[in-house]
Parts: sequence; structure tokens; C-alpha cells
Amino acid sequence: MSTIAMGGLNRTTAFYQSVIGKKIIMAVTGFILSGFVLGHMIGNLQLFAGPEKLNAYAAFLQSLGGLLWVARLTLLASVGLHIAMAVQLTMLKLEARPQPYVKKTALVSTYAARTMIWSGPIVGAFIIYHLLHFTTGQAHPDFKPGDVYANVIIGFRNPAVSLFYMVANILLAFHLYHGVWSMFQSLGVAHPRYTPILKRVAQAYGVIIGLGNVAMPMAVLTGILTL
Repeated sequence: MSTIAMGGLNRTTAFYQSVIGKKIIMAVTGFILSGFVLGHMIGNLQLFAGPEKLNAYAAFLQSLGGLLWVARLTLLASVGLHIAMAVQLTMLKLEARPQPYVKKTALVSTYAARTMIWSGPIVGAFIIYHLLHFTTGQAHPDFKPGDVYANVIIGFRNPAVSLFYMVANILLAFHLYHGVWSMFQSLGVAHPRYTPILKRVAQAYGVIIGLGNVAMPMAVLTGILTL
């Protein structure tokens, strides 16, 4: 291997092993995943436009073929790196202070920040269930390939399933609020003049995602949307 290549590899390794490097990787992958969550929600909200619109949207995604797989693999890599960085940063934090505080007072911490460590795994479990429920159909009581509208309505008719979706998406909203805010900080986008604005943007983003995703199972449970 050439000296230039070795130097580049060493710099990459040093970046990955550093705390700031891990935070930047987590921020970038978080940005990718946050963008996907928003796009996914907007697409799914076509449920309110009727079966033709939603099923046509799903068919369009499937028609992308190779591009769809590139997107899936990018998302999968982002999820893996995001989780890995979160675990490694948590371990580094514990190693830096192995003894817990006698009295822990959350002065500037938010509820979202304090619940980040367990909301992340719960959201991860929800994503796996969501894929088995609406994408592959193994967790669906009456899966109809190609009929996304019917699958969503039938799936959300179960109160326990809808409640799980709503709770998971509320946790996702909290996770995104703290995650987006942390992303701004990790990427160095912070300044006393516009930090409050960025914080409100992160909060608004979490609220929009939460409301949009909760609206769908709620609309089915209340009979607003039916087959």
C-alpha cells in the first residue's frame, strides 16, 4: 500500500476512533434517517387521499428497481452506523465516569434527552415490526400484496396494534427532537443568536412527525378511514 493510501487510512481510522468523529458520523446518519422519516410520512399520508393514490405511490416506489435497493442499502448502513456510534459513545461516557452520580439533577436536560437511551431501542423494534407488518406481511392478519391501502386499514383495525404504533411514534417524535437538536450541535451549527431558533425547528420537526404518523392509526380506529 502506498504512503498516501496509508496516510488516508490512518486519518480515517483516527477520525472514526475519536469522540468528535463518532458524533459527526452519528449526526450525518441521523440526518439521512430523519430525511427518510419525513419522506416516508409524507408518502404514507396519501392514505387520506384514497386507495388509488396510496397504491399508485407504492407501485411507483417498486418501479424504481435498483434505485430503491440503493436507497434501502443506504438506510440500512445508516441505521447500523447510527446504532454503533450511539453504543460506542455511551460506553465511552460510562468509562469516563464508571461511578454514577449520588444525586443526578437534570438542569438543562430535556425529557427527550433523558429517555434517548431507551427510546432508540424501542423505535428500532418498532421499525422491524413495521416491516414485517406492512412490507413483507408476516405480522399481518390478512396481507394483500400490492394493496397497501387495504393492508393499512385492516392492520390498524386492531386496537392493540394501533396503540403500539401511536406509542412508538410518540417516542420517535421525542427521539427526533433531541436527535435533530444534537445533530446541529455535532455539526457545529450553533450560535447564541440562532440556537433558540434551531431548538424550535427541532421541536417542530418532532411534533410534525409525531402528529402525522399518529393521525393514520387514529383515523382508522375512529372510522374516518375505512375500506
